[in-house]
Amino acid sequence: MTEQPRLAYVGLGSNLDDPEHQVRRALAELDALPLTRCEAGSPLYRSTPMGPQDQPPFINAVARLATHLSPLALLDQLQALEQRHRRVRRRHWGPRTLDLDLLLYGDCRGRWPRLTLPHPGITERNFVLVPLADIAPDTCIGDAAVSHLADAIDRDGLQRLVPQQ
Repeated sequence: MTEQPRLAYVGLGSNLDDPEHQVRRALAELDALPLTRCEAGSPLYRSTPMGPQDQPPFINAVARLATHLSPLALLDQLQALEQRHRRVRRRHWGPRTLDLDLLLYGDCRGRWPRLTLPHPGITERNFVLVPLADIAPDTCIGDAAVSHLADAIDRDGLQRLVPQQ
């Protein structure tokens, strides 16, 4: 395969069934996706839930992938990985074992029935921008570098976890 892989960024989140383990395991499993390599994973963060507050806090991270998959093929693989983690969709923004969001895919901008790129709301979510800035500070969303967006966002409810030894 001579075509260069595309860089894609994936947001990970979990607040059920040992969320730290769910996210760490998913980071490792992203590297096993077809035609895809996980190049980097951010530190883990604890965040307050976005949406219903009657649920546990989330553990979040962002991964950088190099992939030969198309955006929709990558989305299919991410959703299959969620299912392997027993993801159940009971309510919008409700608790989950694993949530994987395709945030960015190269410089692709587009809207499909199942996918919008860049991910809607990316610039308003501290649990996405801060870990994204850890691994891709110079990446741009629109005209702004991720590092500048992360510096400007309110970090209330977001806590970086101490790495495991």
